[in-house]
Amino acid sequence: MTRGTVNFDSIVALASGGGTSAVALIRVSGPQAVEIADRASAGAAGRAIERRATRAKILDAAGRTLDDVLMTVFHGTRSFTGEPVVEIACHGGRLVTRRVIERLLECGARSAGPGEFSERAFLHGKLDLTQAEAVMDLISAQSDLALRAAHEQLEGGIGRLTGALREDLIGLIAHLEAWIDFPEEDIDPDTGELFGAGISRVRVGIDRLLATAEQGRILREGVRTVICGRPNAGKSSLLNLLLGSERAIVSDEAGTTRDTIEEVLLLDGVPLRLIDTAGLRVEAGVVEREGIRRTLQEAIRADLLLVVRDASLPLSDSTVELPDSRGRVLTVLNKCDLGEHPEWKDQPGVRLCCLGGEGVEPLRREIRAALDLGEADWGEHAVAINTRHRDCLKRADDALREALNLLSQGAAPELAALEMRSALESLGEICGKVDTEEILGAIFSRFCIGK
Repeated sequence: MTRGTVNFDSIVALASGGGTSAVALIRVSGPQAVEIADRASAGAAGRAIERRATRAKILDAAGRTLDDVLMTVFHGTRSFTGEPVVEIACHGGRLVTRRVIERLLECGARSAGPGEFSERAFLHGKLDLTQAEAVMDLISAQSDLALRAAHEQLEGGIGRLTGALREDLIGLIAHLEAWIDFPEEDIDPDTGELFGAGISRVRVGIDRLLATAEQGRILREGVRTVICGRPNAGKSSLLNLLLGSERAIVSDEAGTTRDTIEEVLLLDGVPLRLIDTAGLRVEAGVVEREGIRRTLQEAIRADLLLVVRDASLPLSDSTVELPDSRGRVLTVLNKCDLGEHPEWKDQPGVRLCCLGGEGVEPLRREIRAALDLGEADWGEHAVAINTRHRDCLKRADDALREALNLLSQGAAPELAALEMRSALESLGEICGKVDTEEILGAIFSRFCIGK
């Protein structure tokens, strides 16, 4: 296969999940897909009615039956990849699927690479680049909100928004370059306030998309929620309580947790990546000090810090030194069943007893409030850009800001036009409207085999 062209050989891969199942789906795509399936099925693919499941037998080179299957043929561009495709539903045992794929390889196909089916769909114009990325977002979605965002992107939501920005920018560039190239035609250069307002409108649209970047990161990766505090404050107990299972070892012995433990919890449809960490104290051994170092690293990267403190002890006995963090901090006062020490009176924090579970619902409410979680806050924001989109949008915005500066300083309009064309190219990268082979390779290499 050659990236960046639409002249491909034929590929095959298991399109359903690995492991044993009742049925497995094998996909063959490429110019010779029907002929390859035909060789493996004694002509059944060639006789099949397009887009209708047909019963067939996959035979080995000696004519022995490997499996009794259902075969669906897609001719021409009427397929997911935009080229001839044969989909084979066979029995889902590991051995039988391997044998069927091996037979298709013998008949002329080659094994597909990660994301190669989706990449072909993009290169044949069936999907834009944001839609192709949404395929993987759909597969890896951990929550209903992430699923909704992936569906919106798959339906072209981001492509439509960035496409509208490109159209506006193309109009502005065309107007400016017409004035540069044909000054004798007396075309109004409109490079004053009106032209600047046009560029500013495009920048406002870019800013709106950039504002969804953090939401997109959280939907795709989850909220990094780090549980920290002094040893024996109840950090592991809090992890177990929130998860509803005994995930972490709980002991009265200080320093039991030596490394981070990570689990995912869905809260109002948003994944929280709960990270239990080693207790923070000065008097620690070599191994425990390494755990503390990792705790501080996690705290720096956290979106939310749940600082667990033992409310039965004096305030000074549960103080922890934390590094500067981008995340919000929520104090959890644990062991309230043992009696709250007078020094905690009027101190802010969520009162909790991890042992009996009292206070867990107020804690959940506080987490929701701290992160603005919930349908009312997130439900209307179906479009959420990813890191690649954000980088493209930032480059476009920087170029447009420079174009405005050049125009306001009275610089040659050709210089402003160059910056605007740079912005146009950056916006085009989002949907793949420019020839960026390296970008394509990086994106599709993250896909699973069979997509």
